[in-house]
Amino acid sequence: MAWDTERTKGLLLKAATAEFCARGLAGARIDRIASEAGVNKERIYQYFGNKNALFDAVIVTALSTLMDEVPIEGHGPEAMADYAGRLFDHHQQDATAPRLLFWEGLERGTEVVGLPKRMANCASKVNSTIAALPGVSREDAGDLLITIVSLCDSAPVLPALDGLMAGNDPGRIGRRRAAVVRTVYLAAAALAAEAAEAADAAEAGAEPAHSL
Repeated sequence: MAWDTERTKGLLLKAATAEFCARGLAGARIDRIASEAGVNKERIYQYFGNKNALFDAVIVTALSTLMDEVPIEGHGPEAMADYAGRLFDHHQQDATAPRLLFWEGLERGTEVVGLPKRMANCASKVNSTIAALPGVSREDAGDLLITIVSLCDSAPVLPALDGLMAGNDPGRIGRRRAAVVRTVYLAAAALAAEAAEAADAAEAGAEPAHSL
């Protein structure tokens, strides 16, 4: 019977995702990943090369999936606030992406894996933000997005700090979500207003067309 390569890769990626989320790159162990996947560890080296390359594959896979599952939809500040709310909800259900990104930042600093794919994904998000907030610069759109990511990703990975600052009452998650949505709406509305003012100023300062 032929070996099901794709199924084996999938089992390894699933086991590796759980291991890296829990222990990071340095703390993860190939033996544990192989055992959890029910696969000989030599398959990891055969399919992915080494632990670093497996970590790369896990991050790229997780972020690509996130891109598809939580798109930016609609127009105006409401669209960005809605996106933030849905991203917050997603991470409350599945903290894979936030945990992997925090480990990546701690252990790799500015080193980026899967660069072409991730650059394309980020550019697509920036373009979607500009489409939702016409006139906003790419830099401002990027700043707004990293603000959203920071707000939403921190919620599942900083629970102790959250509890110390804001308490652990039963309605805490809902209050945190509302604060994130409100913050993003206000930031997006300010950017949209600035873009509209700049457009009005440019129009007012434009030279009249010459008659022929």
